[in-house]
Amino acid sequence: MSTPGREGTMALRNEQDIVMSRQAVRKLTQELKFSLVDQTKMITAASELSRNTVVYGGGGEMRWEIVVNGVRQGLRLHFEDKGPGIPDMELALTDGWTSGSGMGVGLSGSRRLVNEFEIRSEVGVGTCVSITRWK
Repeated sequence: MSTPGREGTMALRNEQDIVMSRQAVRKLTQELKFSLVDQTKMITAASELSRNTVVYGGGGEMRWEIVVNGVRQGLRLHFEDKGPGIPDMELALTDGWTSGSGMGVGLSGSRRLVNEFEIRSEVGVGTCVSITRWK
């Protein structure tokens, strides 16, 4: 469940947008009073997924929302592009595998840093990765 007025969207088209996404996530995690460790985990995951959206997805957007589950609050981020999609999801989620020149830790590393991780991708249509970290 999302709290009204506690959501937003930002474009991810270039390196500057990646930096801006990290700053936005830092601000949101601080507002939610995440511990420094949890802030770092969420910022790192957001940075990796923002970069993937720009580099492999050809650009897209990051949507964010403050989520509430009973007394718990969390931050949910969605990274969506209209890029080529991921033809082999199992391979893409394997540590060390990369379709480009990266280190191959973006998707699998991001998955380890958050409480919830969901990925949808269709070849020729695009990819959406959603992550959630609870306080």
